[in-house]
Amino acid sequence: EEKIMQIVKPYAKMLDVETLEDGIELLRKIEFCGRISHRSEEAQTEYSWERFIRTVVLGHGDFSIVEHAFVTVDMLVDRGITHELVRHRLFSFTQESTRFVNYEKKMTPSFIVPEHFIGVGASDLWEDVINKSEENYRLLVSGGVSPQLARSILPNSLASRIIVTGNLRNWRHMLLMRTTKET
Repeated sequence: EEKIMQIVKPYAKMLDVETLEDGIELLRKIEFCGRISHRSEEAQTEYSWERFIRTVVLGHGDFSIVEHAFVTVDMLVDRGITHELVRHRLFSFTQESTRFVNYEKKMTPSFIVPEHFIGVGASDLWEDVINKSEENYRLLVSGGVSPQLARSILPNSLASRIIVTGNLRNWRHMLLMRTTKET
């Protein structure tokens, strides 16, 4: 039987902030919302957001006002990463479902090689395990087992698309928590 496994690269892209101007508009919105507390909306100018964000948000730590700005990110990551993401309950999530997607009929499953496996001899072992998992998944489904049950043998390296929406304060917190040096 021919190997069908697809190895893909992970990605993350913002859906609603595609240009620098989109990002600046988010910062202007934060400034406007923050100025309400001091009734200083008239002081907002085209470029006043720069000083406002630097002094009020970053300097004084008034991160509550960044909750008025939301960003949605489309990601393709491995299932292990999605398990970490959904722990951040204040976000909204829509994730590719291994319960409803039948990889035998609809598409070939894709996998993401763990970055730390590349170049240390572990990628060959990883590939063997992935090939066997995919082969066994296909055997189970073709033998009548539902995709919902057969998914249990798919590894965390299975690529999964997830859409995540959250305010900028939550994004800041999540990135601080999930980008530590721990491996």
